[in-house]
This record gives sequence, C-alpha cells and structure tokens, in this order.
Amino acid sequence: MTRRSTDAANPSAPPVQRLRLRYAKRGPLRFTSHRDVARAFERALRRAGVPMALSQGFSPRPKVSWIGAAPTGAASEAEYLEIAVVREIAVVDLVRDLDAVLPPGLDVLEAVIATPGSLADRIDASAWRIEVPGVGVDDLRTAVDALLAAESVPVNRLTKDGERSIDVRPVLAAVEVRDSVSVSAPDHRYGILDMVVRQSTPAVRPDDVMNALRVVAALEPPVPAKATRMAQGRLDNDGVLSDPLAPDRAAAVGQVHGEQETARRDVD
Repeated sequence: MTRRSTDAANPSAPPVQRLRLRYAKRGPLRFTSHRDVARAFERALRRAGVPMALSQGFSPRPKVSWIGAAPTGAASEAEYLEIAVVREIAVVDLVRDLDAVLPPGLDVLEAVIATPGSLADRIDASAWRIEVPGVGVDDLRTAVDALLAAESVPVNRLTKDGERSIDVRPVLAAVEVRDSVSVSAPDHRYGILDMVVRQSTPAVRPDDVMNALRVVAALEPPVPAKATRMAQGRLDNDGVLSDPLAPDRAAAVGQVHGEQETARRDVD
C-alpha cells in the first residue's frame, strides 16, 4: 500500500470504496476505552498510508463508522468498523499494513469490500462468554436458573446523567452454563456463562448480567469476571447469530467467479 508522495490520493475527493473490518480487542487492551481505541485506529490508518476519505467542514476527520463497541473492561473477538477511501485498495494489503502498526492486542482479523446496505442493520444481538473464576459450575447454574425464572430483574447502573435502572431479563435470548477445562490447573475449575444478548437501549453489558445474578441469587465472585464478546450478528428464529460480513464475502466470491467465467468465454 506504500506509495510515493506524488501519488498521494486527494483526501477531499469523494469515496470510491468502502471497506468493513472485523477486529479483536485482547489482553490488557480490554481495559482501553472506545475513544482510545478509535484514536489508535486513526493513527494506524495514517501510518499505514490508507487513502482515507475525509468529512467536510472546518475540522475534516477520516470517514470511519463504528458499529457498536465493547464496553471498557471487556475483551472482544468481533468488533466492527467501516472506512471510506478515495482510492481502491486490496483487502489483504489493508489487513497486513494495519496489523503492522496497531498496538498489540488490537488485531485486524478480516476486511471485506462493503456491499450496499447498512452493516448496523445486520446486527441486533451479541454472543458473550463470561468466565467466573472462584465460582463453581453448580453455583453459577443455580444463580442463572434463578435469573431465567424471573420475569424482570432490574439493576442500577451509574451513568453520566446519574443512576439508571436497566431490566436485564428481557434481552437474554439464550444462556448456557458450562465447566471450564484447565489442563494446567485441574483443581481450579470454575463456571463459564455463554449467553446471547439482544440489543437494547441502553445496551445490557456483561457487568449488568453479573449484577443481576447478585440480585437474584446473592452471587459474589471472589475476583472480577472476565467477559469476551465472541460474535455479533442478526438473531434468527432458531437463536443463531448470522455473520454480518457474510453478504459482503459472498459478493466478492461471486464477482471472482463471474470474472473467471468471462475469461473462459473469451478463451473459447
């Protein structure tokens, strides 16, 4: 993606391509705020020489759209953003060049060329994994059963506008409790909570779910739980999350097949 200064794209030109990225937020970076993650990506886009389109006005900014964001303190394997560029670029180059300049713990997993439509419209739920060290699987299952048996479990969250009550129970689409498997420490096993949470306003976070377990079952883990967002997507009638990048990926494959078919016809 490196280019000579004389080849620099005009940032005031209209976008010619939109690209969607899935990235992970891992390790200590899970404690990084979304604002700091956004800054890290903007710096990485500049350092990688990505020909970003800019917004209009007195303070032009790179055209980057964020689709949701994992809360501070949570890791994620499925964060999404969309960028607009003024010169077409190859997705493999974009992934390679961004990964080379992003800080460890922010990892670009995939990039695709965007097809028409909104990426946000393809996401209405998240799959979370919450590890609860110090809490056995039976105790965790008992607490989860109490949560699912309740019709409503409001919890309080402190926001910039003051304390707000959020009902956790209605957004839980699927919940499963399982035992951790530790080869290195078989005597220190604990419960893991896998759940699918529908989008809501405000969004129900993993710590809200842990607070709900405290409310219904007085569950008090001795150490903080560790939450990781495993997937985002649209929840179908069978409770399965669809991959939000699947339509873009399929369109790219169809384009390649179409070009190959055209090439074969030209040869014939």
